[in-house]
Amino acid sequence: MTYRVAIVGAGPSGFYAADGLLRGQPDLRIDIIDRLPTPFGLVRGGVAPDHQGTKAVVRQFDRLLAQPGVRFAGNIEIGRDLSWDELRAGYDAVIVATGMVIDRKLEIPGEDLPHVWGSWRFVAWLNGHPDFRHGPDLSQVRRVAVIGNGNVALDVARILAKSADEMAKSDIVPESANAIAAAPLTDIYVIGRRGPEQASFTSNELAEMGRLGRAVALADADALAVEPPAEGPTPERLRKAKNLEILRGFAVNKAGAKPISVHFRFNARPVAVRRGEIELSTGVVPADLVVTCIGYRGDDFPQGEGVFAVGWARRGPTGTIPTNRADSHAVAQDVLKWLKDRDPKSGPDPMPLSIDAAGWRRIDEAEVAAGAAQGRPRVKLTDWEALLRVAQGQ
Repeated sequence: MTYRVAIVGAGPSGFYAADGLLRGQPDLRIDIIDRLPTPFGLVRGGVAPDHQGTKAVVRQFDRLLAQPGVRFAGNIEIGRDLSWDELRAGYDAVIVATGMVIDRKLEIPGEDLPHVWGSWRFVAWLNGHPDFRHGPDLSQVRRVAVIGNGNVALDVARILAKSADEMAKSDIVPESANAIAAAPLTDIYVIGRRGPEQASFTSNELAEMGRLGRAVALADADALAVEPPAEGPTPERLRKAKNLEILRGFAVNKAGAKPISVHFRFNARPVAVRRGEIELSTGVVPADLVVTCIGYRGDDFPQGEGVFAVGWARRGPTGTIPTNRADSHAVAQDVLKWLKDRDPKSGPDPMPLSIDAAGWRRIDEAEVAAGAAQGRPRVKLTDWEALLRVAQGQ
């Protein structure tokens, strides 16, 4: 008999876990389960649509789906179609790779106003996630406040600041692209509560902000009169020093040089949100839209024997997509050790009817064909009914 392993979550950490398992025991039967009819999780729904190089990792994952012992089970929601108890009863091990996709709160007055958006919801709208088809009304938005000093904040600011031509080769959904192109944007504020020497931007993404066609990046020279931390791992110290160098380059730019100004503000803690503005510890900034990029939390899942977590579900929302590879491979080794001391379970296939890999490929082919007609990588199907209809070959 063969061991059966369920992986709940078809994002990078789930696929890397499957890869690690198969490297150690190629005869496993692995079900990669996702509530969406499409795989790839964060890569499809969370990576900025203009960063196609990052999204190219899905080619590796597609090859895994072609392995004889691997089955994709899309449109399966745990708690609706299958319970955690049924999973644990039907599989020899369960790997939780559900990530974290609930936006953290600022915990300040006014953050529940309709013009305040969490970054997951905002980026999912850009990426055509079927749960987030409707984005913010940008028709009157001139000033945007982006709260956060990480790469997600840069993603939000950059996509809002880019021209339609700069986004033409991305896979942003057309509705989002059109809304951004038509918005009367003049100013974007990237606001961090810590100093520039502590910002968690990666240098390549920060430097990209200085090369935008219709936006000029600005920074206050006085706020940059700091030194990078003298302690810590060498790569981190070098990154922070490079970030300061880039930001000092922004400080010599002139406001008004391009139609949109991107202002980097540091040491500014959000205090309250009101219509048309956000109050910071350092003063008030005008804002018709506020996007919070301060991290995520996830849903609870059962703990106990035979259940293993990977990726963000295990360590929290930190690290990049490649970070998940080593992490998931290490957990896969733990799973294989666990299985080694146990007899495989018998019984019927616990998986209900689902969207399989062939269904996903129908969606993929339809999206790529629609994109080719527009000179884009793909045009995503964003409607649940349309996704299921195409997956089922209707």
